Formats: sequence, C-alpha cells, structure tokens
Amino acid sequence: MRRLRENSWLFIKHMPDYKTVSKELLEQFRELLGEKNVLSDEESLERYGQDETEDLVYKPVVVLKPGTPEEVSAILKTCHENHIPVTPRGAGTGLSGGALPVFGGVSLSMERFNRVLEIDERNLQATVEPGVINEVFQDAVKEKKLFYPPDPASKGSCFLGGNLAHSSGGPKAVKYGTTRDYVLNIQVVLPTGEIIWTGANVLKYSTGYNLTQLMIGSEGTLGVITKIVFRLIPYPQHNLVMLVPFFSAEKACEAVSAVFRAGIVPSGLEFMERDAIDWVRKFETDIHIDVKDEIQAHLLVEVDGNDPDVLYKDCERISELMSQFGCDEILFAESADQKTMLWKMRRKVAEAVKSNSIYKEEDTVVPRAELPQLLAGVKAIGKKYGFKSVCYGHAGDGNLHVNIIKGDLPDAVWNNELPKGITEIFELCVKLGGTISGEHGIGLVQQPYMHIALPEKHLELQREIKKIFDPHLILNPGKIFTRA
Repeated sequence: MRRLRENSWLFIKHMPDYKTVSKELLEQFRELLGEKNVLSDEESLERYGQDETEDLVYKPVVVLKPGTPEEVSAILKTCHENHIPVTPRGAGTGLSGGALPVFGGVSLSMERFNRVLEIDERNLQATVEPGVINEVFQDAVKEKKLFYPPDPASKGSCFLGGNLAHSSGGPKAVKYGTTRDYVLNIQVVLPTGEIIWTGANVLKYSTGYNLTQLMIGSEGTLGVITKIVFRLIPYPQHNLVMLVPFFSAEKACEAVSAVFRAGIVPSGLEFMERDAIDWVRKFETDIHIDVKDEIQAHLLVEVDGNDPDVLYKDCERISELMSQFGCDEILFAESADQKTMLWKMRRKVAEAVKSNSIYKEEDTVVPRAELPQLLAGVKAIGKKYGFKSVCYGHAGDGNLHVNIIKGDLPDAVWNNELPKGITEIFELCVKLGGTISGEHGIGLVQQPYMHIALPEKHLELQREIKKIFDPHLILNPGKIFTRA
C-alpha cells in the first residue's frame, strides 16, 4: 500500500507561493500537445505521482507529454510566467524521489522523446533523445561493434535522461566510469523556456564554465534535457565471469581492494551478502545457485577485453588473491547462459528485497579500502536501532547499497528512530572519506542529510546556481535542498 502525501510537504521548508493549473491553462496545453498527451484522470495522476522510491505518492494536477523541444519550451515558459511547479519525469525508476511532484502542478513526462537520432561510427558518437531506454541504446550501438558502458540495474527500463539526471553508474562503472564520463553535449530547455546546447561535440572542452557537467547529476532542477550526444568506445570482444563465495562478509570486502592493488581492473566487481542471494533465489525461481550454510557473502567478478589469454591470467591471479581472504570454491561461468544467470541474480536483488517488505535504500559510497569498516558499521548501527539491513552493491568503486527492511518494525520506530540510524550511517560514510549518495541522487528523501556531506557554504553556492537558472523555482522544486 502506497502512502498518498497529497498536500503534505515532506522535509520541505519555506514553501514557495505556487499557483495551480487553471482550466484555461489546461486548454492551452491541449491545444499545444493534443488531447491524448494531456492527462488529468485519477488513474494517470496516481501512476505519475510515484516512482520506485519506497511507498510514496504525490499526485500532480496534470501530466503533460511533449514530443519536441519547442513544446517543452512552450510548457516551461507558460509555467514560469504563471508560477506553476514542473516535475520532469523519465521512466520512474528512481529511488530517491526525484520524479515525485511534491508540489502538485505539472508532471512533465519525457516518454515520447524515444529516438536514437544518429550513430556516428566515424567519430564514435551517438545523438539520442532522453526517453530512450538504456539497454535499447546499448543494443543499438553494439550492432555497430560500439560500446556504451553505463548499465544501471534497471537498464532494461530506465531512460537515458534519468541516467544523466543522477549520473547513474552500474557495475561497469568500476572500469569504465559513470554516465558523466560519456556525455559530450546536451540540448537543454531552461526553466524560462530558452533552448540551449551546453557544450560541443568534442572530446576536449575548455571554453568557459562546463555547463554540460553541471547539468549531469542536477536531478532535473536546472533544465529539461531534450537531446544528448554521447561518446562511445569499441566493444570488448570477450568476458569471463566468476562467483566467489566467502565465509565472512567483511573479508569479502577486504578482498576488493586487494584486486586493484595487484594491478587488475575488473569490468565488474559486485558484493552481495547472504540474505541478498537467498532472497533473490526465492524471488527468481530460474536462478539455480547452491550456497553452503556457512557462506556469508559473494563477490561477482567480471573481466573483459580482446585477448582471452590475458583474461584467463587475470582470473587466475584474482582467484589466488581471493583465497587469501577465506573464500570457498569459486564458480566460473562456463557458458553465456550461466553468465546471464549470475548477472541476473545481482540485478534482481532490489526487486527481491522490495517484494518482501517496505524498505529504504541508502546509496552509500566510500573509498573502496574502507568497505569493511562501512559494512561493519552499518550492521552495528542496525543492531543499535533494531533494524535489519540487506547489503549489496558496486564493491569495486566503494558503492554499497544498504536496504533497511521495515518488516515488523512499528511505525513509530520506523518514522522516528530510523532517521537517527540513517544519520549515523551517513556520518560514518563521511568519516571514512565518502558521501551519502554514489548514483541514486539526493531527490526528496535524502535532502535532510545533505548537511552531513556538505558544509553550508557549499550548499549556499548550489542554491544560488539553482536560482540563476530557475528564478521562480518552478523546476523540480523540493528536491536536493530543504530550502531555496
């Protein structure tokens, strides 16, 4: 059961004086977009009032589905002039509440922007619209023997525009980097309606402030993305995958840093503690992995490249390293189907957890050598506050997803005591040299903790940037900052 937060401004202070969408404006939007692209029925408002963040619902007044940059421009100009809040929306797969229209107003769906416009094989670039699904784009460039590495767990459904909004990563980030490392240029509609390109379609850029990088990770608060130019790389021809079981979860985390110190850079290095794998095996009946009772965690390791002999040698060295940290017998994937099954097991953890209970997912990140301390600290904090956590994530880049399970916890403990535990987890992250989000963003639900990661002067600079782009604060209000 999702909670309707209608007229409840969670975490938000100093609410701006927003106006509602009048009947006259609704008619203007219908004339602009056509009847079928303006939705105000109750079912649609409910659907577009939620994403994958916990069980929250904030219904908009209307859902608009533009199909061109000019239509986006007209909508934003109208909303800017009339002080109407606008919440950009991709596929709705976010986990921080970034697509929730907490002030009502307009939910601006980018689902009609779904075309791969050009794949430039000469320059290893591609131009796409923001509503293209990540995996669809990956498959399109793979046909040209090209590679777009960022691959979030939701790659089969998430939009590229949403990936930019949060600078999404995924398992391949450990070797290839996150979304921001592949963006050359962006067409953006500003909150006041102007359409701009943020940079140039070149590999080097030193022409004033880098607005392209500023837009990436801004969570739809500075502008609406309408086109993206990505750089691509040649597709690696071979990969090897292995699943390494450990008798200690902390020892598994210790082994991660050792791999990189040995000079090996895997294309994926994922951590899953015991409960994560157990829940996935129950959730996905076609995943067949035997796990001994004494096994407490697994590392999923992938190496890729163009020389199979080099990859086999890397796997041998990794196996030798893992044995120093108390691992059991290593499973090497012997076929493409087995590789697919192992990666499916990792990618389905979040869904499996969600199917069992209401939960909060914290996107912690620390320097990879500090992972053992982070994991131990999370478990100690959970014991202190009485909550259970299921941990997994991108161990290779220090990004641990902490799923806090509600289970039978009373609402009073969940609502009042749990934030204290989350605060301590984030304080631990910062103490270890990390921060409070690696790839999910701040959005709505993490904003009360921003002061833990950033000093007030840093936050003040970010708020002032927001005001320059969006003087009436209409674009995705209530996200990132608790006040304007």
